[in-house]
Amino acid sequence: MRKGELTRERIIAAAAPIFNQHGYEGTSIHALMEATGLEKGGIYRHFSNKEELAAEAFRFSLNQIRKIRTDDLEQISGSLARLHYVIERFTETPSPIAGGCPLMNAAIDCDDGNPLIRDLAAQGLRQWRNRIAKIAEDGIAAGEISSTADPRRIANVIISALEGALMLARMERTRTPLCDVRVTLSDWLDSLGASKTKPTTPRVREKKRAVRAHPTT
Repeated sequence: MRKGELTRERIIAAAAPIFNQHGYEGTSIHALMEATGLEKGGIYRHFSNKEELAAEAFRFSLNQIRKIRTDDLEQISGSLARLHYVIERFTETPSPIAGGCPLMNAAIDCDDGNPLIRDLAAQGLRQWRNRIAKIAEDGIAAGEISSTADPRRIANVIISALEGALMLARMERTRTPLCDVRVTLSDWLDSLGASKTKPTTPRVREKKRAVRAHPTT
């Protein structure tokens, strides 16, 4: 990789947490200069404008959080176990980018703001929903999940509950909403099983017992 490409990637990685914490409008060129150690000209030598840098920073943040929350997902056997894993990773693993979930931040920040970031956030949400729905579809096809279950609804409920719990946890500065949602979603997923045998992994069962015993941890 050439020096210019390396510098561009370094700028994106340094700018990502700034945009994620302060939003598009709230991020100043001065903050970007401090984070990157470059002058304004040095930054915009690699990007046509602030919007392009913000878009690349958002893509970087989304990729980082996608990796940490779906790492090893394909190695897990069974659709219900995979859905449990998605919930566990979201509630147990902090965002690798300072400022929290980039999807939620971008949705709030760009509700009436930058259309490019809003479109990227909407695309990221669709990809996340489609991936969860596909896991559910595979589970139905394999006879693991009830044939009456709706994959789209499963995905929407999981994402809405997780993001809502994250918002409450940040507002109240406690993990209790995330713990409550993890237990509730796990029980709900088990109820969708096509058989009476609950597929919850031992690790998830242990965590559920720990949450009930210590709900504020």
